[in-house]
Amino acid sequence: MTDPTPSEAKAASTSLGDLLGEVSRDISTLMRQEVALAKAELKNSATKTAKGAGLMGAAGYAALMAVFFLSVALWWALGTLMGGGWAGVVVAVIWAVIALILFLVGRGQLQQVEGAPQTVDTLKEIPETLKRNEENR
Repeated sequence: MTDPTPSEAKAASTSLGDLLGEVSRDISTLMRQEVALAKAELKNSATKTAKGAGLMGAAGYAALMAVFFLSVALWWALGTLMGGGWAGVVVAVIWAVIALILFLVGRGQLQQVEGAPQTVDTLKEIPETLKRNEENR
């Protein structure tokens, strides 16, 4: 028979409790590293999201200003044809129709939201599963 290798000798002389302790420490270290990695990734994602959201907000404001000045230009152009007051009413009615259409489309989209039906069904099954396990004991 050959002499045991150093790793075999160490394994033979180490108790089960020591081995379990070492595995437990390794798992604990691994979990801490995974949590640290997740935090770093989430922080990076949050930073990019915040920058993107800020740019989208600025783009929305710029679009709002463009729509405002185009509305004023339309009001002014119609004012030369029918008078300023009536031109303002026409532009306001156009925007009211656009708002109504957007509202109706948005309401239709919201009515289609189902929430999380699969999760609700799964959560309803948990108490029944626990009851079955208690009965088998």
